[in-house]
Amino acid sequence: MNKLFPDATTALEGVLHDGMTICAGGFGLCGIPERLIDAIRDAGTKELTIASNNAGIDGEGLGKLLRTRQVKKMISSYVGENKEFERQYLSGELEVEFCPQGTLAERCRAGGAGIPGFYTRTGVGTLVAEGKPVMQFDGPNGPEDYILERGIVADLSIVKGWKADAAGNLIFRKTARNFNQPMATAGRICVAEVEEIVPVGSLDPDQVHLPGIYVNRLILGAPYDKKIEFVTTREREVA
Repeated sequence: MNKLFPDATTALEGVLHDGMTICAGGFGLCGIPERLIDAIRDAGTKELTIASNNAGIDGEGLGKLLRTRQVKKMISSYVGENKEFERQYLSGELEVEFCPQGTLAERCRAGGAGIPGFYTRTGVGTLVAEGKPVMQFDGPNGPEDYILERGIVADLSIVKGWKADAAGNLIFRKTARNFNQPMATAGRICVAEVEEIVPVGSLDPDQVHLPGIYVNRLILGAPYDKKIEFVTTREREVA
């Protein structure tokens, strides 16, 4: 089975449709599937529900899809650096499901593992728990409340890797591993973009973070420009 596609647009052919749910890897602007996001923007697919740690920043990452009004709902844990996200949310244009960061990662991991739900202490007694079933389990000091969180299964996962072989086995680079790994497993179809593609057999199996069985389609996205969310500098000290 050939998983290699010439570009992001071709890799997403026959996959996109209005109203779909997408799991998107990355953290801020680190490890985000830039080429695939651009292709979704250019395709004009709308009414999207996107599960992602955040929505990028204004005009970058998933912020591009917010700017073009293609996103109906975000399932996210951190949204503090995106003014357009804030505007759409406060004006009622964008539905938001806030989810604690670790819970979001576990919801995607659970969805990919075929686990429909799990109980967690995180969020108990807060707005996060509203409307969710509660059960008590034994804790160190007796019975404690836990809330039910449901696994996420998406129509499509889009992720970015550092290196892959032609069979789709992926290695993520350092912190870019973040949400990419669980997001990749949560999609019925996973499309990945990477910085380098090597021949099958070139990767040390012990170093593979995501087995190729999870990756349906693969593109070479390089070269990339490194984008920085916050540029922080200091004045040079005078000798």
